[in-house]
Amino acid sequence: MSNHDVGHIQVMGIEETREPQYQGHLNLRESKGLTPLGIMTNGVWDEDPRRLLFMLARAKFVSKMLSGKGKVLEVGCGDAFASRIVVQEVGELVATDFDPAFVKDVNERMEEKWRFECRVHDIVEAPMPEPFEAAYSLDVLEHIPKEDEHRFVENTALSLVDEGVMIVGSPSIQSQAYASETSRLGHVNCKDAGELKELMLEYFHNVFIFSMNDEIVHTGFYPLAHYLFALGVGKRRS
Repeated sequence: MSNHDVGHIQVMGIEETREPQYQGHLNLRESKGLTPLGIMTNGVWDEDPRRLLFMLARAKFVSKMLSGKGKVLEVGCGDAFASRIVVQEVGELVATDFDPAFVKDVNERMEEKWRFECRVHDIVEAPMPEPFEAAYSLDVLEHIPKEDEHRFVENTALSLVDEGVMIVGSPSIQSQAYASETSRLGHVNCKDAGELKELMLEYFHNVFIFSMNDEIVHTGFYPLAHYLFALGVGKRRS
């Protein structure tokens, strides 16, 4: 870059990247600003950045399983940082959480390009007022006391149309030997694959279990899985 060019940049207040294909990133920063992390995701990034990768991978799995669905419900969205991954694949997303602090954070960070509805709702207390084609819940069941787990699954299932599907993702009970102290404080109801399938079979005719280790989803040996997904298909009539 010539001295003349440098002087022009200083006068005009324009910063340039050395490779022109990246200039759009700087332009976006100047025109829109940098995207903030959600309040929960910020804590993850500060404490253990690898967990952010796992969180995004779980959302991607859900997005592919539910690709093409019209109206989809997310139960227990937290700060919903990964929810836009699902937005890419479905017609409409409604994200819910029982904590107003998280919902407030989500709506304050909402971007028009990736807009979805986020509202306060406690699924243990009641089903959603409108029907959905699919529902998913990631990293929530392990926080639900065992005495409330049936209301949690049943009310989510009741929020679905008859042909609706439901995905639940949760750390396995075997993983808790390696969980952080902070995680263990909130994880009051982790299950093994058999227990998770048994619970879901009370509300769906077919339940498919997937294993997950780090960011890889597979069908391997369940006791060695750090994380489990249960996909419920064929809703039982209540």
